[in-house]
This record gives sequence, C-alpha cells and structure tokens, in this order.
Amino acid sequence: MLRLLHIENIAVIEQADILFEPGFNVLTGETGAGKSIVIDAISAILGERAYRDMIRTGTNKAVVRAIFEQVPKLPWFEENAVPYEEDFSILREIHLDGKNICHVNGVAVTVGVLKRLGIQLINIHGQHDSAALFDENYHITFLDNFACNEALLAQYAEKYRAMQQIKREIAGAAMDEGEKLRRMETLKYQIDEITAANLRAGEDENLESRRKLLQNAEKLSDGLHDAVQSMDGDDEQAGAAALLTQAQRAIARLLRFDETLAPLSESVSDLMYRAQDVSEQLRDRIYQMSYSADELEQIEERLHTIQKLRRKYGATCADILAYLDSAQKELDAITFAEEHMAQLEESLRKAENDARNDAARLHESRKQAAEQLTKRVLAELSQLDMARVHFSCEFSETELTPIGADSVAFYMSANLGEALKPLNKVASGGELARIMLALKNVLAQRDHVPTLVFDEVDSGVSGRAALRVAQKLRSVSENKQVLCVTHLPQIAALAHSHFLIAKSERGGRTFTTVSPLDHEGRKQELARIIGGANITQTTLQSAAEMMQNT
Repeated sequence: MLRLLHIENIAVIEQADILFEPGFNVLTGETGAGKSIVIDAISAILGERAYRDMIRTGTNKAVVRAIFEQVPKLPWFEENAVPYEEDFSILREIHLDGKNICHVNGVAVTVGVLKRLGIQLINIHGQHDSAALFDENYHITFLDNFACNEALLAQYAEKYRAMQQIKREIAGAAMDEGEKLRRMETLKYQIDEITAANLRAGEDENLESRRKLLQNAEKLSDGLHDAVQSMDGDDEQAGAAALLTQAQRAIARLLRFDETLAPLSESVSDLMYRAQDVSEQLRDRIYQMSYSADELEQIEERLHTIQKLRRKYGATCADILAYLDSAQKELDAITFAEEHMAQLEESLRKAENDARNDAARLHESRKQAAEQLTKRVLAELSQLDMARVHFSCEFSETELTPIGADSVAFYMSANLGEALKPLNKVASGGELARIMLALKNVLAQRDHVPTLVFDEVDSGVSGRAALRVAQKLRSVSENKQVLCVTHLPQIAALAHSHFLIAKSERGGRTFTTVSPLDHEGRKQELARIIGGANITQTTLQSAAEMMQNT
C-alpha cells in the first residue's frame, strides 16, 4: 500500500507530507484548493506523463517521493535489476529543462519502466473513466479485463498480424495485365543489356587501375631506369649497391685487426644484400612492363560500356550484378505470378481460418464472462441503491479486427418496465458514477493491485445514493487501501482517515497544505461540506451524527 507521499514544488504545493493509512482515506477541501494536485503527484510516481507546467513558479524542479509498504515480490524487480524490499521508495523529479529523473530503491529507471511498476501498485479511477462508459469502444476492454483474456488476445493478435501480412503481399503482387506486360518488357531489356556486357565483379576497379598505369607508363619506365642506375651505377659513377659492396669488403679486411668491428661488418653486409635485392627487383619490373596504345584504347572502350551501365543500375560492377539478380527474381515472380498468387491465396485462407478459430475462442470466453459480469454488476448496483436496474452485455458479430470478431456494448434499463438501451441513452450522471464504481469494484476483485484511488467519482450522486456509494467504498477498503477525493459528507464521514486540503495566501504567493484531521477537525470539515462556509450548531450536530453512524 501507499504509506507516504512527499510533494515538493508542484503547482501551489510548496511542500507536503501525507501519511496514508490502511483502509479508507478521504481528501476534502474547497473547490480549487488543490485536491487534483495530489492526484497528479500520485500519477507522477506511477510513471504517467508529467509536464513542466506542474512545477511551482520560481523553482527549477518538482519532486515527488512515495514510500510503499507490504508490497509482494513482483517479477518487475528481478526483470529490471532493482533490489526487492517489502517496503520501498519511488522518487521522481520533473525539471524545467524537460528532464525526468526516476529512481526505485535508489536505482535509476526510465519513465516507461516505472510505469510498468506503477500499474501493479495503484489504480486511479477518475471522472474520465465514467466518461469511458459512454463510449462503446471501451466496453469490450472492460469485459476482456474481467475475463482475464490477455493470453487469448495475444494469441489471436499474432494470427491476425500474420493474416494481414499475407493480404499486403497479395495487394503488392496484384497488377493488371497491361502493367504486368510493361514491367516484364522493361525487366527483360534491362536483363539483356546487363547480361550482354558480361561483367565481372570488381572488373571496373581493375580496369581503372590498369588504365592509370598505362597512361603513366613512360613516366614509370623512366623512373625505374633512374632508380636502377642509382643502385647499380654506370661507367662514370658507382651506384648505391656497388658502394655498399666496397664498404663491406673494406670492413671485412679490418676484422683481423679489430674484432669489435664484427657487428658493423654484419650491418653493412645486410645493407649490401638488401640493396642488391632491391636493384634486382627494379630490373624485373622494367622487364615485366609491357604496354601498347591498342590496349589502352580497349580499356577505354570497356570502361565506357561499364559507365553507361553504372548510370542506370549501380555505382560499381558489383552493384550492377546485384541489380541483375534482383531484376531476374522480379521477372520470375511476375512470370509465375498466377502460381504465386494461388499459393498466397491458399496461405490467406489458412491464416483467416486460424484467426477465426482464435476469435471464436475469444468470443466464447467473452460470452461466459459477460454472464458472470452481469450478475456481479447487478449485485453491486443493488448495494448502491440501484436494485431495479437491469444491465446486460450485448454482442454483435463483426469482421475480423485487431481484437477479434466481436462488438460489445453495455445496455441498461434504469426504471422498471423500460426496455434495455445503450448506457449513453439512459444513464444519468449519478447513475453512471455508480455503474462505474460497480464495474471497478468487480474488476478490482480480479487483480492484485493493493491501492485504489477514486478522484471525484461521486459526481452527480446525492442523498441515499451517496450513502450507498460511501458504504461500498468502505466495503472495498476492507481488502484494499482506498484513497478518495470527494465533496460528499456521506463519503467523508465513513473514512478511516481524513485529510484536509486547504489553500492560503502569504506574501503575495498561494500555498496549499494537506493536513490530517483529528475527531474535532473532521467534525468541522463535515459541517463545512454540509452547510458551506457558515458553520452552525445545526451543521456541527449533523456532522457529529454522521460520524457516530460509521
């Protein structure tokens, strides 16, 4: 459960520490005092979106810290390498520069990872949830949650995606006969043109290298002869190899007088042999050189042919050959399109059959769950002073969609003798709030989330119905921690713990505080809710009587 909520610099709350208790906790206060800010802070530590506008004016960041107690060992901790503790903390910082910092037990996590933990800790039910009851697109989601259809939905979704992929392949393969013939002619021309060139991978690089050599053959030859002459010498001057030979012989003659010259003798000998080897290699290169104007002309013609193909099909011979392979495969696919289309259509029939089988399993699960959901919701509504209401889940068959082949809508009859109609046709605001509370209570019994937050879900409810809602929330709190923002004295009177959210002004700034109320404080606040700002002995007596009846 949520034990402590620490808030810093969120909107008009400069700093607040709220110590929640097990059971039923309520938060009350004047309109605009900042009750929604507390809900926003809880949403932030659950990984929901947070905005820079939340940050209190004049500060650089907002901070929310929560301490949870008695949380079971969720797989999330091991999956995200966060040390598990039964009591742990969550920290979230929202900075003006847009940066979000999240820590669980001191370990940094992303907002997305935090959200996967948050949905296992707290469920927040607000007025937008009641609005969702008016949208029939959400009804099937409520039913699937009750039926625990996650595994069936995932299995069906896989079959549906496979079916859609085959449909896309069929659409891509389908073309009219005229388009098919035009494309085949184009491909045949391209294939013939590339094939006729008889290209080899890497041929262009080799030819360009050879052309460069031939274009500079005379310079190469002259340079090599100059190098050989420098190594071997001529009639007028000794070369490097000859001079090294002379040096080696001179040092060798001195060895009998000074043996310490041996290392130098070896070094000079090594240089002499290496010079002789280089000289020999230079002469070989001269002998190997052969070139002609005819060869250069042939190379230029071949490169011209390759260049024309490059402009059409790729930057290199390897790219052109890859295009040839691709064109041949496409031509084969078009040539044998009818056979391929028949294979695709057979695959589609099988995929559709698989998807329909899984959709049928989903439908059966939903039908069975709808019967149980209807019974459970009617039982809950009876406890919420709506015993005469009739409620049902109406099914209609659809084409295969990403969530099956069902359309589900919640129907009700609010009064005896009235026909069942869609919720958005017959439900008033107060009735809708109680239906949502009934649904949420039924669904909450199926999950293991320890804390439920109700944000003004009592909208439009009053009188005896308000008392029934209060009793239901109190009943839910016997098994789960309940936090409720309310304007109704009937609900506030039944709480185990009561917090007052109050707004004040100091030094030209607005401040909101959150304070736990003792018995006398609760009586004063209930009297305010009952009678407004003018608290009288009568309203105080009414508040005291309401508290005595809890």
